[in-house]
Amino acid sequence: MTEEFHRIRRLPPYVFAEVNKAKASARARGEDIIDLGMGNPDTPTPSHIVQKLVETVADPRAHRYSVSRGIPGLRRALAGYYERRFNVGLDPETEVIATLGSKEGLANLASAITSPGDTILVPNPSYPIHQFGFIIAGASVRSIPATPDEEMLRALDRAVHHSVPKPTALIVNFPSNPTAYVADLDFYRELVAFARKHEIWIMSDLAYAEIYFGDRVPPSILEVPGAKDIAVEFTSLSKTYSMAGWRMGFAAGNPRLISALTRIKSYLDYGAFTPIQVAAVAALSGPQDCVAEIRNIYRERRDVLIRGLHAAGWDVPSPEGSMFAWAPIPEKFRELGSVGFSKLLLGEAGVAVAPGLGFGEHGEGFVRIGLVENTQRLRQATRAIRHFMTEHNAVPTPQRDPAVTDSVS
Repeated sequence: MTEEFHRIRRLPPYVFAEVNKAKASARARGEDIIDLGMGNPDTPTPSHIVQKLVETVADPRAHRYSVSRGIPGLRRALAGYYERRFNVGLDPETEVIATLGSKEGLANLASAITSPGDTILVPNPSYPIHQFGFIIAGASVRSIPATPDEEMLRALDRAVHHSVPKPTALIVNFPSNPTAYVADLDFYRELVAFARKHEIWIMSDLAYAEIYFGDRVPPSILEVPGAKDIAVEFTSLSKTYSMAGWRMGFAAGNPRLISALTRIKSYLDYGAFTPIQVAAVAALSGPQDCVAEIRNIYRERRDVLIRGLHAAGWDVPSPEGSMFAWAPIPEKFRELGSVGFSKLLLGEAGVAVAPGLGFGEHGEGFVRIGLVENTQRLRQATRAIRHFMTEHNAVPTPQRDPAVTDSVS
């Protein structure tokens, strides 16, 4: 009776726990902590969506059990979104299901299609549920590179030829959490061709489809002809409409995978609260100006954060998408590791970030910084980080340009 349960034994200690504990202690002491560690949107849900929720809640009939796979109007609204945004046609009856956020959908589909010992291919680093949803279901996970390029494709080829048993499924997530990498349609074409050839399911997490900052608009893998033969895609209203706490997401694509998820969910839940589903229809089918406004808020925050970090002497790449910056630990602190550095930054600068190790072993050496505070607070955070870097003599010395000669001695 002293042994841990089998599935619990397969879950490692929660990497974020140490930083979260330190954060809670600091707040208990009355310290002002700027929390950039959790991807929790702080912008308000657009008013027309909230109004539709309030209106529907007033109807007592909406308080009964709902529909596990989503009310018909919601599934049609999601199909309409795919038609407008990606020029992809979906059958709302067989190719769409509503989920309690994309995280629940991913975990339950993993449970539906996984046999003990199956090999699943997952980018490393990646969002934890991408691997642990399958690990909980009894699978073995093989890590592949997280970059949407030839390196990942070569790794996939090696995995197919050297994994026993042969991989049955592959997870991709672009724009990526935590790395902020963005894929293009050419990459998806190669990925789909590979998966069809080797009969591997693809699960694409497109939660950050509308949070992008450059000219590259994130595509859907379902835009590739033939993708629905092997792929299902998860989307969410959490970031697009600042509805994270509403827990409203979707899976769309291959009818066999959608059917498997539908069957599993029919045993587990009665779907989201009906007023939330009705409000989600208003989000997908109503005015879309709010989507661009939310995107612009994150773009402004990204620019403020990256400029401030560069001024502090911390060279962090500017993300093309998602609501995160994936930051290499400054050289001065690399030996601390991502957990140690995160705790030091919290303790001395009052800024919380997420240790990269929490997203997989190849996340070590990085921290994830969320664009989840307003620009004033981000400026405050970067000033504190600049002071922290200076106190530790961690600001790199500017390199002298050898092309510039000293004309005056």
